Amino acid sequence: MHLAELVRRYLLYGLSGPVIVLNLWVLGQVFKYFEGLITFTILSAILALILDYLVRLLERFRLTRTQAVLVVLFLFLFLMVILGFTLIPIVLGQATQLVQGLPGLLEAGDRNFTGLRRFINQYDLPLDIDQITRQISSQIQAIVANLPELAINTVGQIFASILLVVLAFYMLLYGERCWKGVINLLPPKLGNALSTSLKQQFHQFFLSQLLLALVMVLFLIPTFLILQIKFTLLLVLIIGLLQVIPLFGATIGIGLVTLLVLGLQGYLPAIQVVVASVFFQQITDNIIAPRLRGDFTGLNPIWIIIALLIGGRVAGFIGVVLAMPVAATIKSTIETMRFSEELRKIKTS
Repeated sequence: MHLAELVRRYLLYGLSGPVIVLNLWVLGQVFKYFEGLITFTILSAILALILDYLVRLLERFRLTRTQAVLVVLFLFLFLMVILGFTLIPIVLGQATQLVQGLPGLLEAGDRNFTGLRRFINQYDLPLDIDQITRQISSQIQAIVANLPELAINTVGQIFASILLVVLAFYMLLYGERCWKGVINLLPPKLGNALSTSLKQQFHQFFLSQLLLALVMVLFLIPTFLILQIKFTLLLVLIIGLLQVIPLFGATIGIGLVTLLVLGLQGYLPAIQVVVASVFFQQITDNIIAPRLRGDFTGLNPIWIIIALLIGGRVAGFIGVVLAMPVAATIKSTIETMRFSEELRKIKTS
């Protein structure tokens, strides 16, 4: 009997790996087929999660759920109108100037890479600056060629953004009811644990990442302006956007912005950008982030990196952003179910 149980256990462990891989492959194929719809729904859900904090705050002032959602909708639209007449035109203008001017600027700024090439060749580092520059230049030229098409599609993007906001507010109104219906389809033990873990992990993750990105942006905008960095608002928003990716998102953003500044303005501005950005990144990661997140996931960094790689492979950028809260939700759900089972055994004994 003991041998049969041992064989059964090893068979279970041996078959679980291929089953997990197969499920991930199927999940990736499903995502590719419905990529646009899934991404649209996920972005709406993320917006709804963020705005739900304001709705709950207003509900404390004895407003009904519907009244609170309508107030948040009005405030959100008011903010979008303000941004539409202030920051958004500046960002779009800087992005257009950067994209249109980069081919010529890269050629004119080729001398800024001469010293870097010499350093790489001297120490035989595995980097090919010329190849990287050519690839960037070809990509930029392709983007410039597609600018008329992008301008034509702007109306469609605006319409999609409006639908995204509408869906997010419908989720604020009826999302709880829909979520309870989905949870009721699961076994009670799994459903309760999953519901609690999912709300806690996703709410905490997106709120903390959004606040960290906002803090990073607020730190860097005046700093870059003082340093007279070109396209300040656009470059800072790139770093802030990539800050959403856990662990190394801000580092990727800082590296990308540093390369752009190196090609556009030279060594000294690039070094200033690196020093200032890394300084503020250390403040946000080591001082502000622990206070916001607390013991957010309890996941080993190795498992976090594996989750990010799997998420990126399955769903691209959205998968990378969602990988950490999904992994934390799975871990928290398992721990909650295990704790409930142990508590049940203690009560029955």
